[in-house]
Amino acid sequence: MIPEEVTFEEAIALTQSLIDKITRDEIELIGFSEAVASLVKSQNGARGFFVSYLTSEETLADNPSPEIIEALASSPDIVAELLVKNLAMSAAMVVAHLRDDNQQMARQSQRVKSRTLHLIEKIEMPQLLEMAAQLRESALTWEGSYKLFLQRWQYDAEQREAICQAIDRALPSATTNELESS
Repeated sequence: MIPEEVTFEEAIALTQSLIDKITRDEIELIGFSEAVASLVKSQNGARGFFVSYLTSEETLADNPSPEIIEALASSPDIVAELLVKNLAMSAAMVVAHLRDDNQQMARQSQRVKSRTLHLIEKIEMPQLLEMAAQLRESALTWEGSYKLFLQRWQYDAEQREAICQAIDRALPSATTNELESS
């Protein structure tokens, strides 16, 4: 069902199709979660999945099932990094949209942030803790492994503070403990 060499665009379309099918009860949860596990095996597949899944107007992503969590956990390195970056980007975009007085886009970014937080809270991946702590450190110091990511998107101090707050909310004890031990 999912091509091995799926493109980013194909993954977006496939995910939207899967969401439509599960919403209309045309596919069972096990089939949906198997497709998700196939998608997140590749960077393009995972990126496309998260674009569709986290921004969907459907409520599927508001309360991810254990099967979806298990499917995402099947590719920890890819999924952990994308979840951390999605959390950062959506937190920063809430700030940007509020500055532009675009309430609708701010609400959409807030929904993506909330959904991403929910996934991070449910998924148990040591990589998430490490990557979140590294991103938080880069956002605080403008140094470290996520410095180029932050520079690429030109996040300012207020946006970086929003990123830190989102990370603290997602992993409060983990990031605090990890940062204290460094």
